[in-house]
Amino acid sequence: MKDVMKNVMKKAVKANYHTHTARCGHAEGTDEAYVLAALSQGYDELGFSDHVPWPYESGFTSPTVRMLVSQMDEYLRSVRALAKQYEGKIRVLAGFECEYFPQYMGWLADVKREKQLDYLILGNHYDQTDETGMYFGRTKTPQQLSRYVDSTVRGVQTGMFAYLAHPDLFMRGYPRFDENCRAAARDLCQACKENDLPMEYNLHDRFLSALTHRKSYPHPEFFEIARQEGVRVIVGIDAHDPLELSDPTQWALAERELEPFGERRVRRLDLPGSAGRSGQ
Repeated sequence: MKDVMKNVMKKAVKANYHTHTARCGHAEGTDEAYVLAALSQGYDELGFSDHVPWPYESGFTSPTVRMLVSQMDEYLRSVRALAKQYEGKIRVLAGFECEYFPQYMGWLADVKREKQLDYLILGNHYDQTDETGMYFGRTKTPQQLSRYVDSTVRGVQTGMFAYLAHPDLFMRGYPRFDENCRAAARDLCQACKENDLPMEYNLHDRFLSALTHRKSYPHPEFFEIARQEGVRVIVGIDAHDPLELSDPTQWALAERELEPFGERRVRRLDLPGSAGRSGQ
């Protein structure tokens, strides 16, 4: 009976750990608006994971997809203030979505420790750097796909991340899900299994598909391979607008689509502490 009750409680949890803010330059809405939208849909946990502000060695100061390092402390203060304000109603967490940029992994580890971040997620958008590197969402050739897989596997192997965001990002640009994609999916699944890392079932592109008519991910063939390989999965809204949290449509659809994963569906990340800390 205890096991039955434990499973019921587990299934009742509703959490999203992939939430952006206007600081990244391609999202909108106030930080509090995201929290209120999550509350309106009965979320138990909301994690902010805006794009990490890399300390570019070249002095690059005009990234188009992320905040500046100088904005980091204000971002964390805002999220932690909301954690305190809404304590008892929803658990609010502070983190970042990060690429695997080898030259900055030491810096990132220091930031996670010094700023007492709740978690990091691996969202591997660019090859080596977003200053000059290829955007992996424009992958079109087997060679480019191989670079994405190699880079992402290395990121998974660092052990720094709570999960792998939109692992099928390459389907934004790749013409069709062919044998190269199947091999890529198996390699990514193997890396996640070996490192006990969940893969994210990302809903952002599908939310936008009504406007863009693009349906790239979550890709059904990719996640069928993930199911066969026994990978754990977690839903990520990847919210860039509070509307993505307040609209229940995609979440409900994902619930049905992930039923075949059974107990490998992750409902809540096992994270120490919370974002409601003082300081920073």
